[in-house]
Amino acid sequence: MRSSVLSLSSARDAFSAGPPLDRAVASALPTRLRPADLLRLTDEGAEDVLAGRYDHLLPADGIWPSDERWAARLLTDDEVDVWLISWTPGKSTELHDHAGSLGALTVLSGALSEFRWNGTELRRRVLGAGDQASFPIGWVHDVMRAPAHSVADSAIDAPLDPALLEPTLSVHAYSPPLTAMSYYEVTGHGTLRRTRTVLTDQPEGDM
Repeated sequence: MRSSVLSLSSARDAFSAGPPLDRAVASALPTRLRPADLLRLTDEGAEDVLAGRYDHLLPADGIWPSDERWAARLLTDDEVDVWLISWTPGKSTELHDHAGSLGALTVLSGALSEFRWNGTELRRRVLGAGDQASFPIGWVHDVMRAPAHSVADSAIDAPLDPALLEPTLSVHAYSPPLTAMSYYEVTGHGTLRRTRTVLTDQPEGDM
């Protein structure tokens, strides 16, 4: 995992002011933060989680949910939301975008499979512990917990009971904070079709 450059508390103050948001102008930036800034925030958030600084936000009984994804907000303000997400086997987010928000993530443990629409097809990649990714506006993807055998040297041994697996955890940042997400399907003609748009402030779809 890369070393952190910005702290979660001071990152907002480190950037010069940008132009006001005007969604009618294609070149207008939705946030003063850049993808590299979000990667730094998720990297530091991951380090803080591993260091136990957010233990008070973790499941009280120490047992990670095994039926549905779980999330806790680590930081929020007018410019950015930072979340910790626990991923459940077999549960995907569906193909979606983040509307007018930029995004980034750092994987803490386990591995994630991402299926990204590249304009003609879905391309898969696996992100293991320590890996990072950023998502510009217009990025359409589906994310789910990767099988243990997808990543060499995975710490997960895949016992029979999914509840006994080590958690697959990742830290995500969105700027500006999420307000909506659109969902998509790939048509029989090999094109992408939007199926619905929902208002939400939850990371990677409703938990």
